Amino acid sequence: MPNPLKHHRLWLLAWALGTLLGGALVTRAELGKLQDAFDTDARIVHRLLSQQAVQHDAILQTLALLHNPDADDNPEQRLPSVYPQILSVWRSDAHNHWDDPALQRAQDDSLRLGHPALADVDTSRQRYRLELAGSGTSYALTIDVRTMVPWNDWPMDPATSPVQVTLALGEDAIVLQAGHTKPEATGGWNFFAQKTLAAPSQPFVVISLQHLGWAAVPWAGLAAASTGWTLLLLAARALLAQSQNRRRAEERLRMGQLTRLNTMGELAAGMAHELNQPLAAVLASTQAAHRMLADEPVEDMAAVRQALQQTVQQARRAADVVGRLRRTVERSNMASEAQVLNPMELTRKAVYLLEPELQRSQITPQLKWVGEPFDIHGDAVALEQILHNLLSNAVHALEQVPVGRRALEVQLQRASGQGQLTVRDSGPGIPANVLPHVFAPFFTTREDGLGLGLSLCETLAMGMGGSLTASSPASGGATFCLSLPLAPHPTPSP
Repeated sequence: MPNPLKHHRLWLLAWALGTLLGGALVTRAELGKLQDAFDTDARIVHRLLSQQAVQHDAILQTLALLHNPDADDNPEQRLPSVYPQILSVWRSDAHNHWDDPALQRAQDDSLRLGHPALADVDTSRQRYRLELAGSGTSYALTIDVRTMVPWNDWPMDPATSPVQVTLALGEDAIVLQAGHTKPEATGGWNFFAQKTLAAPSQPFVVISLQHLGWAAVPWAGLAAASTGWTLLLLAARALLAQSQNRRRAEERLRMGQLTRLNTMGELAAGMAHELNQPLAAVLASTQAAHRMLADEPVEDMAAVRQALQQTVQQARRAADVVGRLRRTVERSNMASEAQVLNPMELTRKAVYLLEPELQRSQITPQLKWVGEPFDIHGDAVALEQILHNLLSNAVHALEQVPVGRRALEVQLQRASGQGQLTVRDSGPGIPANVLPHVFAPFFTTREDGLGLGLSLCETLAMGMGGSLTASSPASGGATFCLSLPLAPHPTPSP
């Protein structure tokens, strides 16, 4: 026999594992979307800043190519009006050296590398200087990093974006976008991307960082996944239970059929065995008497009489066998097993057993006492069988009328020195030509009925010293009245 607690634990374990797996998949999918968006934005940021850095190299190289030593108006000083990120332009002639050591080191580096070189970085003022050493004249630019960023093409809103974007050079770092990420944040997930600018002269590393806390978890998606998995498990469990119930019902039906067949076989074998001998004796005695009566004249009338007497005895023996079998079926010992019963309790028990059928048919039975409560003398099992049969028949009858007209009442009262249990329904009633036969064995109006239910109920009622009657009022419906002997002392009112 399966352990129900273990069965429930297995379902609970399946629910927990499925919920965890579903939650992990949903979270992973959501984090994957956020990661893709982060990576895309990081690539765009790197490309935009690289384009700006390459532009700075092009500006310095253009100045070197277009330099006119005879010009006195210093046209390079007009560059800040064209490029807002250029704060100032510095120039050094061929025979002059920079007074600024940083610019002098950058000039030496530029001559050695053959391209612009970074002079220094001022992180507090968010600017840096870039120099290109030429054969005749050297130029240097002071670049404002904040102005250098093309905010119109920036893929994120710098005021609300959670992504932190930094330009780093060694230990120097300039924050372009603060974001909402704290470097010391723990728990959750971190997205990170870094890449050096495409201009060798400005080897800044573009660092993008985003921290996702528990708020980034798709709780609605997790709830939906958990709910879906729960509903799926409930549906699977319901289908499994339905299948098990169907198999159990089929097995009970099969066993019931086998039991009935075996019982009928045993009954037939017993009757054949018990009746074989007296019937054989009847046949033998009758044949002997026939032979003696055929002789003319009859010589031994005493033998004839004896043969006929044996025939009568064996016929009575066969009748006794049939009577004994009938008494076994009719429970002749119910009177000796009678006990004091509360009819309302037994009625409530019968209603409880039929509760699924009553709910399915939308029937609400009414149980009521009329007058003082009472106890009865009878057999509890027999009375339960009668009530169950009468209520089942009432439910079957009420299913043939509209829901709004379905009414079922069980009334208990004293009448004529007996306790009466009256079952009334508002069904289609019993036709006048059928009413006299309702308690006849094997009489039924149902296609699948055997016609033994009401016959058995009447037999059980009579076995308890009572009676069962049926009527069909002109107003409609059917009424069955069960009368049983009263017990001497009634129970107190419930």
